[in-house]
Amino acid sequence: MASLTNSILTFQKSTPHQHEGTTSFRPDSISISSSYFQNRVKLATRTPSLSAKTDRSLTSIISEFEKERDNKTINQIEEGESTSTTTTATKIQEPELADRWLEIHGQDDWVGMLDPIDPLLRTELIRYGEMAQACYDAFDFDPYSKYCGSCKFPRRKFFDGLDMTNYGYDITRYLYATSNINLPNFFKQSRWPKIWSKNANWIGYVAVSNDETSKRLGRRDITIAWRGTVTRLEWIADLMDYLRPISSDNIPCPDLNVKVESGFLDLYTDKDEKCRYCKFSAREQILTEVKRLVEMYPDEEISITVTGHSLGSALAILSAYDIVETVLNVRADSRAVPICVFSFSGPRVGNIRFKERIEKLGVKVLRVVNVHDIVPKSPGLVLNEHSPSMVMKICEGLPWSYTHVGVELALDHKNSPFLKPTDDLVCAHNLEAHLHLLDGYHGKGRRFVLAKGRDIALVNKACDFLKDHYCVPPSWRQDENKGMIRDKDGRWIQPERSRLDDHPPDIHLGLSSS
Repeated sequence: MASLTNSILTFQKSTPHQHEGTTSFRPDSISISSSYFQNRVKLATRTPSLSAKTDRSLTSIISEFEKERDNKTINQIEEGESTSTTTTATKIQEPELADRWLEIHGQDDWVGMLDPIDPLLRTELIRYGEMAQACYDAFDFDPYSKYCGSCKFPRRKFFDGLDMTNYGYDITRYLYATSNINLPNFFKQSRWPKIWSKNANWIGYVAVSNDETSKRLGRRDITIAWRGTVTRLEWIADLMDYLRPISSDNIPCPDLNVKVESGFLDLYTDKDEKCRYCKFSAREQILTEVKRLVEMYPDEEISITVTGHSLGSALAILSAYDIVETVLNVRADSRAVPICVFSFSGPRVGNIRFKERIEKLGVKVLRVVNVHDIVPKSPGLVLNEHSPSMVMKICEGLPWSYTHVGVELALDHKNSPFLKPTDDLVCAHNLEAHLHLLDGYHGKGRRFVLAKGRDIALVNKACDFLKDHYCVPPSWRQDENKGMIRDKDGRWIQPERSRLDDHPPDIHLGLSSS
C-alpha cells in the first residue's frame, strides 16, 4: 500500500511550471478515471511489498479512490477553480443563456451575480468586451497611412478581417464623428496630402446577431460598439470638464438640470455638412439605425446592448440614454426593448441628475473598472459620488460635480499572477487587460484563476504588461510590413482599399420621423 501511495503522490506533484499564485492549471483539476487506478493497482500488486502489507481488497481501495475523486470534483465546482470543470460548466450554460438573458442584461441590476461572479455573466462580459476591442484592432492608427483614422476593413468583411469569422453578428452600419472638436488625442490624421477624409474619424459600428446566434442568445441582439483610446491618456486633459444641459443639443429631456460633460456631448452631436462621412452626427447615425433595426424585427424578442472602452464607454452611456429618452426602444405595440450598457474603464459622464434620469428610464449599466486606472476617477476628481451626500446636494448646480451611473464591478490587476505589479497608467487602462482580469476574477478575496483559459498573450497586444518570463513581446500586434505590398513591378506601395460605406440614401427619412 505504501508503494501505491507513493506512486500516486508522485503523479500529483508532477506539474508543469507553476506561476506565482494561482493559475489556470491546477494539479487537482486533472480528471483521473477509475481505470487508471485499476491499472496502477494491478501493477502494484505484482510487488511483494504490497501483497504482503495490505489486507484490504482491491475493490475497497478502488472505491476509496473514486470517492476521493468525486469529492474533489464537487469542491472544484463549488470553488470555480478547475479549468476542466469550468469547460464542462460552460457547455452546460450555453442553452441556459436563452433562458437567462434578461438577468444577464441587468433586469435585476446584477444583484447577487458579481460576488461571486456568475460564470455566464463573465462569459457575456468578455464577449461584449471583445466587440469593443474589435474597434481598436480594426482602426488605422498609422499617421503614415493615407487611410489613417478609418476602419481597415469594409463593413461586410469586418469580422473576417479580424479572424472573428464565426462571431455570429453582421455589421449593419459604420459610425463616424467629425474631428473638428477639441479632442486632438482621440482623433487621428494622416500625413498624406490626399487622404480618405480630412475631417472624419471612424468611431465604431452597429451590428445585429444572425439567426443562429439569435437562437442561442434567446433574442435578436442589436449591439452598438464605440471606439475609445488605446495607448494615450492625454484626452483626459482635453476634456473641458464642464457640465452643460443635455437638452442644449436638441436631445429631449424634461429636466434642464440633467447635464453631461461638454466634450462628450460635442463628440456625440457635432457634424460637418461638407464631409460625406460626418455630414450627419454620430447621434443621428445611431438613432436612425436603431429605429430601422427595431422595425425590421417586429415579431421577435429584441435587446439593445451598447459597449465601449474608455472614451467609447462615455459615448455608450450617452447613446443608450438618448435611445430611451427619444422612445426609439418602444415598439408599435408599446413593448419596450430592454437596453443595457457594458462599460469598460469609462469616465464619469454627467451629474447626479443625469444618473437619476438614466436609471429612472430603465437603462441598465454595468461598469467594469480596474481600481488602479485613473480614467474612471475622471472627471470630477473632487466632487463625485464618494463625496458626502450633503456636500453633493449643496454643489449640485456646479459645472464640475460628477456622479457615476449604474453598478460597478471593481477588479485589481495586482491580483493577477501573470501581470507586472506596475503603476503604469496605460497598462492599468488597457482593455485586453480588463478582459484578462475578468477571466480570472471569481469574487472578492478569492484566488485568481483563469476560468475560460483566455490567451494571456492578448494582454500585450498593445502594451507591456505581462511578466517578462512569459516571453511575450510588448505591443506585438501590427500589420504585416505595415500594410505595404509589392506591386507587379516589384515596388513596395500602399494598396488601395475599398471605399468605406458612408450613409444610406434614405437616412433623411429616419431623421424626419425620429
